[in-house]
Amino acid sequence: MRKITYLWFESVPEHAARMIRTAWALGARDDLKHLNLRKWGHMLGFRGHFSTRTRARSTTLGALRAARAAWHRRHTPLPSLTTLVIADWAYDGTGLTPDLERLAALIGGVPTRAEAVTAGA
Repeated sequence: MRKITYLWFESVPEHAARMIRTAWALGARDDLKHLNLRKWGHMLGFRGHFSTRTRARSTTLGALRAARAAWHRRHTPLPSLTTLVIADWAYDGTGLTPDLERLAALIGGVPTRAEAVTAGA
């Protein structure tokens, strides 16, 4: 007896439904029977894990990470041994400008330069 499967439920996105239908249709072909696409149609025709764990036919995740790290080391330029100067400094004076001195005197009662000079004389 042949079991017929219908995609009647609404939770399957249209793209996934098309992939399941395609897996089902391809699974009917004699030259693709060995792939068991109909059996694995609910998995979109893919019957394995997202990362193959068979050491005889594939590699390990650790080996893939090591290969990516080696590639990154080969293709990343070495850091520069020079220092980039993006600004230079110059001496501009000590203390406040006369306008800022007057403002400071108004706010905090600090004597201005003229008052400090006459008070010290």
